[in-house]
Amino acid sequence: MRFQQATLTDLALIFALMRQMQCDDPWSEPFEESIVRKSLADVLQNPAYGVIYVAQDEGAPVGYLVICFDFSLEYQGKGAWIDELFVVRSHRGQGIGMRFLELAEEVAAEHGAMFLHLEVTHGNPAIELYRRRGFADHQRYLMTKRLAE
Repeated sequence: MRFQQATLTDLALIFALMRQMQCDDPWSEPFEESIVRKSLADVLQNPAYGVIYVAQDEGAPVGYLVICFDFSLEYQGKGAWIDELFVVRSHRGQGIGMRFLELAEEVAAEHGAMFLHLEVTHGNPAIELYRRRGFADHQRYLMTKRLAE
């Protein structure tokens, strides 16, 4: 298994994996191809926004991890979010998700993040994996407001 930081040349590969993820755990916002491709390109070209890693098994892509950065006074400065973590069904239960979490912790710390956050859909079986890695539930709701149409 090989884990490698993605570059702009990996955009189509990551996008194809993202489409698969939408079948398993769709976003609450519409998955609009042109917008998603542009956002992916933005992250791949600007490490201040975040970084993306791809897992490959014998050259075939089997998962990806997107880490995005923010800044928060409450959380002591720069923070990191696991924005996306996906492993194809055929490779689940083999430790890839765990390795992605370890990688996210390492990369976030290397980029100066004080905290690593993630959000997960209620009922997602990965919740227990996240708890085992030390992620804690909050007594807060994630609330979102769209700013532009």
